[in-house]
Amino acid sequence: MGRRFGEFKHLPISPVLREYVLRSGTPLDPVMTSLVDRTQEVSELSIMLVPEEQANLMTLLTKVRSAETVLDLGTFTGCSALAFARGVPAGGRVITCDISDKHLDVARHHWEWAGVDDRIDFRLGPAEATLEALAAEETRIDIAFLDADKENYGVYFDLIEPMLQPGGLLLVDNALFNGYVLAPELAPSELIRGASAALRDLNTRLAADDRFETVMLPLSDGLTIARKKDQE
Repeated sequence: MGRRFGEFKHLPISPVLREYVLRSGTPLDPVMTSLVDRTQEVSELSIMLVPEEQANLMTLLTKVRSAETVLDLGTFTGCSALAFARGVPAGGRVITCDISDKHLDVARHHWEWAGVDDRIDFRLGPAEATLEALAAEETRIDIAFLDADKENYGVYFDLIEPMLQPGGLLLVDNALFNGYVLAPELAPSELIRGASAALRDLNTRLAADDRFETVMLPLSDGLTIARKKDQE
């Protein structure tokens, strides 16, 4: 097999090098820094937070896309919703949903502090039910961020795709899932095996779906960006 383009250009990111990467970008402001710190205090699952560089990318993509309606599946403590809300214009909307409102007070405090709480529409309940309700409302979406229960990513994609505007972006988090997408059967538990298999299936589907232009980035746990093609 011949050498692939760019094969030797991927550099492993050590903790020291990642600190350099972060210093070389726009730093977190006090609101986001506080939200990260508060999440670490209130939840043992703080690892679920999107990393700093990804949050900045999400805000940037929202501004570049001039997105007015963003869908955020998986609220947690509100980090991703905050990142998107900072990118939408006044009058824009970030629809964020979660099966739990356990940390909603933390999220709302920081949304209000950032002055974007009027742009965020939190919906409590299963993601599938939320998506079905949005479809019934004939909601049109400019950006969708998929970061809910991994085993149902394929179901969510099928529900999101008809609502996604031409030129809209689908962002799929945890696309590499700690590497288990290469061999889901090697995952240490049934739950992780199922999630890995679902992610692997969606990765394959997106790569072959001619309705989208898709790139997977080795950022954190893997981030796929898929742009829905303009209608011809």
